[in-house]
Amino acid sequence: MSKRDYYDVLGVAKSATKDEIKKAYRKLSKKYHPDINKEPGSDEKFKEITEAYEVLSDDAKKAQYDQFGHEGPNQGGFGGGGFSGFGGGFEDIFSTFFGGGGGRRRDPNAPRQGDDLQYTMTLTFEEAVFGVEKDITIPKEENCSTCGGNGAKPGSSPETCSHCAGSGQISVEQNTPFGRVVNRRTCPQCSGSGKVIKERCSTCSGQGRVTKNKKINVKVPAGIDEGQQIRLSGQGEAGINGGPAGDLYIVFRVMRHELFERDGDDIYCEMPVTFVQASLGDEIEVPTIHGKVKLKVPAGTQSGTTFRLRGKGVANVRGYGTGDQHVHVKVITPVKLNEKQKQLLREFAEVSGEQPSEEDGFFDKVKRALKRD
Repeated sequence: MSKRDYYDVLGVAKSATKDEIKKAYRKLSKKYHPDINKEPGSDEKFKEITEAYEVLSDDAKKAQYDQFGHEGPNQGGFGGGGFSGFGGGFEDIFSTFFGGGGGRRRDPNAPRQGDDLQYTMTLTFEEAVFGVEKDITIPKEENCSTCGGNGAKPGSSPETCSHCAGSGQISVEQNTPFGRVVNRRTCPQCSGSGKVIKERCSTCSGQGRVTKNKKINVKVPAGIDEGQQIRLSGQGEAGINGGPAGDLYIVFRVMRHELFERDGDDIYCEMPVTFVQASLGDEIEVPTIHGKVKLKVPAGTQSGTTFRLRGKGVANVRGYGTGDQHVHVKVITPVKLNEKQKQLLREFAEVSGEQPSEEDGFFDKVKRALKRD
């Protein structure tokens, strides 16, 4: 079967410009590409379109074709059937997606900041409230002191990788149905460092870094709370290629107290009082994190009543004042009574009518509910 005229294949006139030829090719190649068009014959149609574009997009081949046609001299060069025609259209697009777009690459020898580290510190309740100073020991990577961090034996130096010319990457070209694709990969010779060490340091085995246990002094601020953290700048892993060290983050866990509970900057505690103290009133001693204080319990205090001690809480870690302490009064019912005590309570019950105060609306509601039943 004789070949169709290339201009007819692309549907353009002989006077068409390069842009018009490229536009026609892109439109048809999208329509008949085998990955898109599954109809029988689409692959042959696509090859025909590609072959036509390969000739008409090249000034020299186009001039030869215009003069001699398909049967002209050296025409065998037109019908290669390859997909290099994408080089003028899709190759630029796919090259960009697959790494051949000439994008900016990171210099493997540029200074880089070291990694950050995290350490969890457990504090007692009091340490968190008042602050504390502690020494901790953490394993961290540091530059090898023998080789100065370059990984080479003293007296020698790392050499530029000949495989990637020090870039840390190599380019791998592939011919695909979409044209020539360039992939950039980590150099296998130097593992992306751009350097090759022929004589390795015996201390760090060529790594340039060693792990050491380092003692660090940590000043815990007063008022720190569960889950909060502080940052120690420059106490993380050592930098790479002379870059700055990372940071160390201290995350805090606070142990429970046997008496106090904390909510933000406020402290809560429960204080037992006797039936007599609650009924007649009294002045009692209450423990706080700042020491004992006196608290007046008014006569007739009910169990569950809360009193506030201003300024007896936790100092805010950011300096925004100090919280309060809240004291929940719990009236204790005696369980072991001698006969005299029992008799006194019977007399008390008889005098009081064994009923709660008529002023107590809650008990009125209970009595009305019982009568309805």
